[in-house]
Amino acid sequence: MDIHWYPGHMVKAKKDIENSLKLVDIVIELLDARIPRSSRNPDIDDMCRNKYRIIALNKSDLSDKDANAAWNKYFTDKGLICIQIDSLSGKGVRNIVKSMNNLFKDRDKKLKDKGIVSKPIRALVVGIPNVGKSSLINRLSGRTSAKTGNKPGVTMGKQWIKIGGSLELLDTPGILYPKFENDEAGLNLAFTGAIKDEVINREELAVKLIKRLKEVSPGSLVSRYKIKDIESEPLDILNQIGDRRGCIIRGGNIDIEKASNILIDEFRSGKLGAISLERP
Repeated sequence: MDIHWYPGHMVKAKKDIENSLKLVDIVIELLDARIPRSSRNPDIDDMCRNKYRIIALNKSDLSDKDANAAWNKYFTDKGLICIQIDSLSGKGVRNIVKSMNNLFKDRDKKLKDKGIVSKPIRALVVGIPNVGKSSLINRLSGRTSAKTGNKPGVTMGKQWIKIGGSLELLDTPGILYPKFENDEAGLNLAFTGAIKDEVINREELAVKLIKRLKEVSPGSLVSRYKIKDIESEPLDILNQIGDRRGCIIRGGNIDIEKASNILIDEFRSGKLGAISLERP
């Protein structure tokens, strides 16, 4: 499958983020908990080397708990704060705010001891397309969000959003496009919906998803679709899924397109169970 991002988008996105980084104290890097490696751009390590950073594993409710714990240890061992969240429900989001306050507690105390009013912590959320950045920003800002004035960034067309009394979020497109180190990364992004379905052959994607699930979670296919022989070829399993779900067309044949859509949609929504496609 020919999966790629347009280089021009990558260059512009990187420049936008580099300009925004000059205005913030901390970066919240949002990753898909099912594919933490594939859903991040390695450039972020170099770009944010002088900034505090929090790794937020989004959609952690859809990923395997043991894998989540392994990724948490992986990032923590690298000196990063790692928090499991679900930006849609809001689970874990408060821990991000708590961690930011803890990071700057000493700074605020020193300012207070000198009689200086502590300045707000400024944060930027970055992540690849469709990883849940907008949902996280909405959860962080809440109903009391408001634009602040007379601050760097406003004149650049960016908006500062107040979060509580001591935090400000730079609401600007922090979209990083991933670099495909290999075909597996591109497929992982396609499996999870990070790449528009319009540019993908969903039938071919479904076959490849079955192949991957046979490796990482064969029981999910057996349990969900009552597959008789999990050792069958992926296309045969897709036919079995179609048969179980009544995807029958004229002549008694299986509607592969419909069966493919069912499999992909049910994987993405978590109906096959909590599944991680990557481990550290």
